[in-house]
Amino acid sequence: MTGTTKPLLAVLKGKKAEKTPIWLMRQAGRYLPEYRALRETKGGFLALATDPDAAAEVTLQPIRRFGFDGAILFSDILMIPYALGQDLRFEAGEGPRLSPSLAESALSSLTPDSALLEPVYRTVEKVAACLPKDTTFLGFAGSPWTVSTYMIAGQGSREQAEARRYAYRDPAAFQEIVDRIAAATIDYLSGQIRAGVEAVQLFDSWAGSLSPAQFERWVIAPTAAVVAGLKARHPEIPVIGFPKGAGGKLPAYARETGVDAIGLDETVDPVWAAASLPDDMPVQGNLDPLALIAGGAALETAVGRILSSLAGRPHIFNLGHGILPDTPISHVEKLLQLVRR
Repeated sequence: MTGTTKPLLAVLKGKKAEKTPIWLMRQAGRYLPEYRALRETKGGFLALATDPDAAAEVTLQPIRRFGFDGAILFSDILMIPYALGQDLRFEAGEGPRLSPSLAESALSSLTPDSALLEPVYRTVEKVAACLPKDTTFLGFAGSPWTVSTYMIAGQGSREQAEARRYAYRDPAAFQEIVDRIAAATIDYLSGQIRAGVEAVQLFDSWAGSLSPAQFERWVIAPTAAVVAGLKARHPEIPVIGFPKGAGGKLPAYARETGVDAIGLDETVDPVWAAASLPDDMPVQGNLDPLALIAGGAALETAVGRILSSLAGRPHIFNLGHGILPDTPISHVEKLLQLVRR
């Protein structure tokens, strides 16, 4: 089967679909009882994500249950700092921790080990071997700006203030960090592609915290470098850019980064996006995850507005951010009915 007969992949390559394809960010995760059961047997998140058999099983769980049009690799955006030499751990109730932080240690003090990424590639191979023939396999990585915020602060941080201060105080040193992340990301995504993914998404979860000039330098420029590097090696692989919080800066991101599709977060008006983004550019999104939890009329109204607003262009239905742990399974089932009816 050729790739373009897969509904989601065809949309990413610019084709308008009769039925809108759908996948959900974090669709493999804590809202699923089968995920919670498996994670309990593995202990920590990192142990689960670096066990190819377990990570492949988690990737496939939502495909078996819901039949989404896309499977997203189960992993984490912090695999790049891990491979670049930072210790990575996930603390219950507090999120990820990286040490030493680059606010306290130089980038040159880290000892990279690309072998730490090999379990991810093995996971991709296992999933690719058993996905349904019409399901598109999506890989991903964090974008350089967002990854740098974790590497500098050593954890998620309010308003990313530490990374922003660093970038203003020593832009040359910050540029070195971003360039290192970008180069590693090209290699990482290329490895995922060689192992079997058919499209990739760049998550820039903290893009919304930057001023326009800083957005241009730390989001658009390094994203363009990653996309160009990937396209040089894999010109046929679509790249989805997801700069959460970019708002009015989305058109510039779409024009200047070279991404094939744009992910919209829930704060973006789909009517505005349809009018402001390049006419033929595929878009993805953008249901509020809380509307999915609410269900009922709120869900039906939101889904209808998104579908009607984006009907004139290639569109992949998704959330505006990751699915939340307390999302009812029945609401996800209803969402699929609404999108596919």
